[in-house]
Amino acid sequence: MSKNSEKNCCSHEHTSKHIYIYSPAGSLRDKAAFRRGIKRLEAMGHHVEVDPSAQDVHMRFAGNDEVRLAAIHRAAESGADVALITRGAYGLTRLLPEIDYRLIASSIERGTKFVGLSDFTAFQSAVLAKTGHVTWAGPCLLTDFGSADEPDEITMACFDDLLHGHGEGAGWRLPKERGAGENARDANQIYIPSSTLWGGNLAVLNDLIGTPFMPKIKNGILFVEDVGEHPYRIERMLTQLLYAGILEKQRALILGQFTGYKLAAHDKGFKFQTVVDWIRSKIQIPVICNLPFGHVPTKVLLPVGAKVELSVEDRDALIYWGHFH
Repeated sequence: MSKNSEKNCCSHEHTSKHIYIYSPAGSLRDKAAFRRGIKRLEAMGHHVEVDPSAQDVHMRFAGNDEVRLAAIHRAAESGADVALITRGAYGLTRLLPEIDYRLIASSIERGTKFVGLSDFTAFQSAVLAKTGHVTWAGPCLLTDFGSADEPDEITMACFDDLLHGHGEGAGWRLPKERGAGENARDANQIYIPSSTLWGGNLAVLNDLIGTPFMPKIKNGILFVEDVGEHPYRIERMLTQLLYAGILEKQRALILGQFTGYKLAAHDKGFKFQTVVDWIRSKIQIPVICNLPFGHVPTKVLLPVGAKVELSVEDRDALIYWGHFH
């Protein structure tokens, strides 16, 4: 597998898969994208099953708490190859105490892969904390499959890898201006053996600190991303992870894509790289940037809770897990 993000997934001979579409958090705000996403998946030859409450609306949510909880449980009972969320937004943290984690665990053991990002981090973290089972950080229906433009080729190839059990890892290039972590013993060559990969949306993770739904991971590899958060807020959230003692227990911190913010005149040079430099000065583990994952078109799929290995050579980074599933 190539370490370049342009080649980190590859397509395979097509076979039809069962994909269950449900809405565990925010309500749909783009029904045209919803229809496009379903049509695209069907055009790929897959059987798409849509949850009966997928288009429900209750305030900003896709149905009230009971409706969305039932949708999650139906997804688990569907027997689908993939349970794919329509979108993130907000709502899953309200449901965490009521989720039937035994049902979710049984579903995963039977082969269902739960896929999503953003607010879905709450569900993924809770499943990892409660069951130790693997879920997948990846695309959602609306923004990835339902986009007005053609879906991103890398994202689609990685999703195809997941469907057909061929995913082995994700590679990417580090930024030119920085190494893999100036506080690493050797910034140009890093190898981290079998470690638990976990993380997701930074803001959601921070909200789980101190709750029973925050995974207690030692010697892990933590990846984070976010959207619409100014660099000072990103720094504040990383500081919370630092002061809570979470970062010191990890073997590496991987920063994905942080997008959708605007710098102000009074920042006077304070920017995202400032945050990276500051957090590197506070921890003794590699801080690796530019992971192609987040609220962006190009995103790899990552097994949350799986044992992975991490290697960096010069500007090439690679997370790999092989055919563990």
